[in-house]
Amino acid sequence: MSAAPRRNLAGALILGIPILWILVFMLLPYGIIVTYSFWIKKYPSFMPAFQLGNYVTLFTDPQYLQVMARTLKISTLVSLCSFALAYPFAYYLVFRCRSQALRTWLYMAVIAPLWVSYLLRAYVWKTILGTEGILNSFLISTGIIAEPSPVFLYNQFAMVVTLTYIFIPFMVMPIYTALEKIPRNLSEASADLGMGPWRTFLHVTLPLSMPGVAAGFTLTFCLSFGDFVAPFLVGGPDGNLVANVIATQFGAALNWPLGSALAIVMLIIVLSIVSLSDRLESRGNGGEF
Repeated sequence: MSAAPRRNLAGALILGIPILWILVFMLLPYGIIVTYSFWIKKYPSFMPAFQLGNYVTLFTDPQYLQVMARTLKISTLVSLCSFALAYPFAYYLVFRCRSQALRTWLYMAVIAPLWVSYLLRAYVWKTILGTEGILNSFLISTGIIAEPSPVFLYNQFAMVVTLTYIFIPFMVMPIYTALEKIPRNLSEASADLGMGPWRTFLHVTLPLSMPGVAAGFTLTFCLSFGDFVAPFLVGGPDGNLVANVIATQFGAALNWPLGSALAIVMLIIVLSIVSLSDRLESRGNGGEF
């Protein structure tokens, strides 16, 4: 075999394996879920059909609308809280921290939790917020409360706190990267033109860092939107999100068609967020919106 056919064969193998992986483990499962979403549940199983009854149920049944609204609310709050904590931190590391060693240590302190089991990180907050946890113990020792309070656990507050802690690294990393790319001479030029620190931040730093902010919002929102472990551990009976309902439909309820329809709706929402974020990033990088 000559050199050219060998190169073509090697190229086909290099490209063929990942393409085959995507087809078998991504596109094929998606196709199966889309197909199931049009089927009908018929006890004790379900039967093939082509109807929109499952989607109609999702958008007319108040309990599913409530779950979707709760999921959007929790995901938005987690993204906003992560941004409120991550942006000042990343800004300090890039523009205010003079010690390279300290900057590295602080950045690694944020990234290090990603090396720890997700389940362990979620369970830690269940321990902290519990009636015998650190928070209640501190409040009792300072005399703020007389006995352990259950209000910190099994509610939406606990879910937002836990998910913010778990996903905040995904907000810090893109914002830090975007801020690092901003040329320092732009801030100096702004100061030379008579703009103070706040005006420089609002008109120079913040707009140029928006691609990183958009990427961080996308990551934290989508990860929170699809999470089901943290709501199970700290959310309580009224803390179910879309992913928990999908797991129930495929498990205890044995209603695969309805679970598939809900998964497709969830996928469309996530893809819409990713598409919007991509357009915002393109606009921030000088592309067409």
